[in-house]
Amino acid sequence: MAQTAAAPLAPPPAGYTSIEVLWPAGAPGALGTTAEDVPKLYCYPAAGDGPHSAVVVLPGGGYKHLVMEKEGAAEARWLNAHGVSAYVLQYRLSPRYKYPSPMLDGQRAVRFVRSHATAWKLRPDAIGVWGFSAGGHLVGYLATVDDTADSSAADPIDHASSHPDFAISSYGRLSLDPSIPGTFGMEALTGPDAPKDLVDTLSPVLHVTAKTSPTFLYANESDKTVSAINATLFFNALLLAGVPAELHVFERGPHGTGMGQNLPLTPELAIWPTLLEHWMQAHGWMDKGL
Repeated sequence: MAQTAAAPLAPPPAGYTSIEVLWPAGAPGALGTTAEDVPKLYCYPAAGDGPHSAVVVLPGGGYKHLVMEKEGAAEARWLNAHGVSAYVLQYRLSPRYKYPSPMLDGQRAVRFVRSHATAWKLRPDAIGVWGFSAGGHLVGYLATVDDTADSSAADPIDHASSHPDFAISSYGRLSLDPSIPGTFGMEALTGPDAPKDLVDTLSPVLHVTAKTSPTFLYANESDKTVSAINATLFFNALLLAGVPAELHVFERGPHGTGMGQNLPLTPELAIWPTLLEHWMQAHGWMDKGL
C-alpha cells in the first residue's frame, strides 16, 4: 500500500484564517507525511464574542478528490455571514486511502472542534457537519455511527464526542443499495468486489436510530449521479426513528449544484440555503436576523 499513488489535492479553499492538523504526530494508518497524508481543518471563525455554533464542512469529490471551493469555502463564508464558525475538512482520499481513513478523519474533525470549544468561543453542544455528494455520504456515516469518545485516552481530544449535534447532507449517497439509480459508486472507498458486510457498514440508511443526528436533506430529482431516492429513504428512516428531519427535493437540477446560486437554468435552487437557514434558526443553531 505504501506504493499507492496519492490523489492530487485541490488548492486550499479561499479565505481561511488558520490551519489545524488533526493529528500533529501523524494520522492513524498514514502511509507517508506528504500533504495528502495529513488531514487538516481550514478554519473560518465567526466574528464576535460568541459562543458560536460550528459546522465541519465536508467537500465532495467521490472520495477521489475534493471540491474545496464550491463545496467548502463558499459554505464556510455563508456560515460566517450568519454568525456560525466553519471548518473545512481535507480528508484522506482514494486510491491511497480507503475505509476507514476518511471516516476516522471526519470523526476526529468533530472531536477536534468540540475539544477546542472554549478556546475558539464555540458552543460544545452545537457542533454540526455539512457535506456534499461523497461528503454527504460521510455526513450520513458520522450522524449514524456509534460515538467512540474515550475518557481514559491519553490524547485529550479523544475525550470529546464525535457525534454531530446536527447534520446537513446535500445530494449525498445515503444508501448503497445497488438497485437505486445513479452512477456514483463506492469502489473508491471500499475497493472492488467489496463484501456485503462492508457495503452495509457504509450504508447510512441501514444504521438510523433514535440517536441519529437531526438532519437537513437537500437533493434534486434530475440528479443522475446520486439519485434523490437516497435522500427520501434516509428521511423516511429518520421519521420512523423519531429523529427531527427536514427534506427538500427540487424537480430540476443536476448533480453538484453547491449552494444553488447563479444557475440560470434552475434559478429556483437559489432558495435552498434560505430553507437551511430557517431550519438552523428553528433549532437554535443560527441566530435570527443575521
